[in-house]
Amino acid sequence: MEGTIYSLIPAVLMLILVIATRKVILSLGAGIILGALMLSQFNILEGAQAIWSNFYSIFISEGALNTGNLYLLTFLLLLGVTTAFMTASGGSRAFGRWAVQRIQTRRGAKLVPALLGIIIFIDDYFNALAVGQVARPVTDRYKISRAKLAYYIDSTSAPITVISPISSWGAYIIGTIGSILAANEIVQYQALEAFIKMIPANLYVFAALLLVFLTIFLKLDLGAMRTHERRAVSTGELTNPKNGVAPGDLNNEFKEHDHGRISHLVLPIAALILGTVGSMVVSGMQNTEGSLSLLSIFENTNVNISLFIGGLVAVLVSAGLYINQPKPKSGMGHVTFEGFKAMLPAIYILIFAWMIGDVIGQLETGEYLAEQVERSSISNAYLPLLLFIVSGFMALSTGTSWGTFGIMLPIAGEIAAVTDVTLILPALSAVLAGSVFGDHCSPISDTTILSSTGAGSNHIDHVMTQLPYALIAAFAAAVGYIVLGFTGQIMLPLIVTLATVTLVSLLTHMVLRDKTIKD
Repeated sequence: MEGTIYSLIPAVLMLILVIATRKVILSLGAGIILGALMLSQFNILEGAQAIWSNFYSIFISEGALNTGNLYLLTFLLLLGVTTAFMTASGGSRAFGRWAVQRIQTRRGAKLVPALLGIIIFIDDYFNALAVGQVARPVTDRYKISRAKLAYYIDSTSAPITVISPISSWGAYIIGTIGSILAANEIVQYQALEAFIKMIPANLYVFAALLLVFLTIFLKLDLGAMRTHERRAVSTGELTNPKNGVAPGDLNNEFKEHDHGRISHLVLPIAALILGTVGSMVVSGMQNTEGSLSLLSIFENTNVNISLFIGGLVAVLVSAGLYINQPKPKSGMGHVTFEGFKAMLPAIYILIFAWMIGDVIGQLETGEYLAEQVERSSISNAYLPLLLFIVSGFMALSTGTSWGTFGIMLPIAGEIAAVTDVTLILPALSAVLAGSVFGDHCSPISDTTILSSTGAGSNHIDHVMTQLPYALIAAFAAAVGYIVLGFTGQIMLPLIVTLATVTLVSLLTHMVLRDKTIKD
């Protein structure tokens, strides 16, 4: 069944169950079990062994600890503890009071995560979690639902990092582009030059970023998002109470300190940023052979260990500030335990997402989709559109942008080099755009999981409320790629894409004008 149309079945089943039941662990588990049975020819014992091996490999791989995964999981726990100390110290509440004095409207509060998401472009994981910690006190004060906050975080984190050359994503993509150009003997571009020229053709990214701000200024609450926003404004419930406590939400497990200051929130966040970025630079310098540059540093950095070090520094700073506060206050052990507990739902989902991603990889779902692209005989003018759609579906079903990059970028480069070499940069851009689109729609995407965690939103609530916006941006990008294919231009398709997003948003605003929530 590997590498055939049947390899799509576990991914499709999982997506159907997620939508039908809204129970992400159940849905992921069903996909894992079915995929393992398919890999073992429906031998139950061998299937069970495959599931155990899959789980085991998350922590131990090739006889050694899988340090990358362990560092990321530990970072989540450290972030939970940092958040707990910031909350218990009263820092979050103090920052909220300060922000209310300077940010006078809900619209202003919504701009905080949107702008921060663009400013913090180093790494998508770091972006998702850091923006959530800074923005949540402000958005909570103005009764902005956690689902809306998660949308702002997710729709700025991956889109901004995928077009930034000085980021973990940019460095990886530039390295991949270099090997593609060399393999196809294309000498008119250097890798970095090609990446820069590809940026305007990454149409979904610009559509998604523009839509974030149109959503803020036109108050576009689509579908389930309107329900979440109305409940937040009318009742103050920022998450759906029927779904229980969201990942990262401390649910008032302890009383916030009466003498909290803004520094109790700002200093731990600053420590997290400095610790993480500093560690990324140091590890990148240590792993770089030859001359040093910003690009080579970020290409060779170890993101997961940098997140771990940044998280550890943030815990030490936040705990130190809390220790120095006067009594009465909650015990250190209680605060630490509640911080750990708040992050467990996110860790469970992430582990299950990794497991089904591995199963789908063994079933060669991505390879099957890629093979269909290579076999297609459509007009060259539709090549960017086709690559955008297939990359989107691949990222949706596998839950990984990077995995989609690794499979689809070389294929796109080879197809363009053989059919029409002038389309090679648009073709590569379409793969990047489609991968981010699919990532935004996928309930098993790690960035989607971390965005909901950073916002304190129920994960499936985030997936379902973000979907209409992702589809609008994807529709606009698809129109742009059709224009690109037939004209061969770059800026005109970008203008058409942005105009399409704006037009759809304005028409939607006119339809929903009587139902909008006052900011």
